[in-house]
Amino acid sequence: MPESQLRLRTRFLPALVGLLLLFQLLIPYRGWRILLVGLGGVWLLGYLWARSLACGLRLTREMRFGWAQVGDRLVERFTLANEGRVPALWTEVVDHSTLPDYQASRAASVNRKRLIRWHREAICTRRGLFTLGPTSLQTGDPFGLYAVTQHYPASLPLMVLPPIVPLPTIEVAPGGRAGEGRPRANTFERTVSAASVREYVSGDSVRWIHWPTSARRDSLFVRLFDSTPASDWWILLDMNRFVQAGEGQDSTEEHGVILAASLADRGLRSGQAVGLVAHGERLVWLPPRESEGHRWEILRSLALVSLGERPLTELLARAGPDLGRRASLVVITPAVDSEWVASLLPLLRRGVIPTVLLLDPVSFGGAGDAREMAAQLSDLEVAHHIITRDLLNLPEAQPGREGQWTWRVLGTGRAVPIRRPQQVTWKVLS
Repeated sequence: MPESQLRLRTRFLPALVGLLLLFQLLIPYRGWRILLVGLGGVWLLGYLWARSLACGLRLTREMRFGWAQVGDRLVERFTLANEGRVPALWTEVVDHSTLPDYQASRAASVNRKRLIRWHREAICTRRGLFTLGPTSLQTGDPFGLYAVTQHYPASLPLMVLPPIVPLPTIEVAPGGRAGEGRPRANTFERTVSAASVREYVSGDSVRWIHWPTSARRDSLFVRLFDSTPASDWWILLDMNRFVQAGEGQDSTEEHGVILAASLADRGLRSGQAVGLVAHGERLVWLPPRESEGHRWEILRSLALVSLGERPLTELLARAGPDLGRRASLVVITPAVDSEWVASLLPLLRRGVIPTVLLLDPVSFGGAGDAREMAAQLSDLEVAHHIITRDLLNLPEAQPGREGQWTWRVLGTGRAVPIRRPQQVTWKVLS
């Protein structure tokens, strides 16, 4: 139930009525009586009108999703019902949500014994944890004597996750442990003997598709080979504020988070155990696992991670003892100084297989030469990719949209819908 408050806007009319009553008692006069009845009647009518609105107005707020990703479309539905005996000539719905670039406030009128309904839509533009609500409703009588305020304290947390985009040009250097297929002793090379199949994920080579299984199951499946490298993936995200470049969504910070989320999703869906290390204001330390719950834990951590002051050198030194032998280490950083590269040498000697995703600070409006850093990594025979701000602007790297149709292409080439917008139910804020 809302918290209703009925408040007198001005004390001028009560004071005037009291003064007229005093004059009538001291100096009886017909004019005083007419004014007293007229103004007193307006005062009483305004109170009764406002009282009816306070008891009869009800606002319901509903949403379709409890979480979203950057780029998703948020849809809310508002229902304002007037169960009272008088119309609400004006009402103002005031939204107190914390979601950036979203404002659901509105002015409307509703007749007695009627209801109105409207929708509010917005694109989620920033990752993080936000709230929808609380909400306030303001109205009053037509004479402007009384103000009615209803406060709806109900709110709903909304987790906006970083988008997951296909990254076909980025390959993670595999570690040396055989494990995705049937392992063979003392061999780390891929053979032509397929052990089993799994569902196709973005980034898989078309040459690995097993067409008989794909046609039989109406979905794309790829072959798993004997001795396929399947070492753990450790994703290390550099959140040092002093090496970042750009602002907002066009920053190395946000591109790094998107890269980490997309690579973690790709690895987990392909059967890898994926871990995450980042140190912003707080340390994020998630050892490699393979469950779907772990995937959500990684995405949630990336949604909440923020910049800090820990340098990449310190983070590598801290993570080093926990990295398994011949594990795959993915370093995502915009740092172009050579100091942190020296921290890779002990890991290389221990058999860790690093892949460096170097965010080019120049393309984000910063300073530094990523090519010199790439040359140093090449000398160490470390796999690396230079990431510019244009990578995520490619059409295939655009995030999807909630509330729209989602399609899947079958092995036969036929496209079928796998989710329809109407399949999602409304949820009332409570």
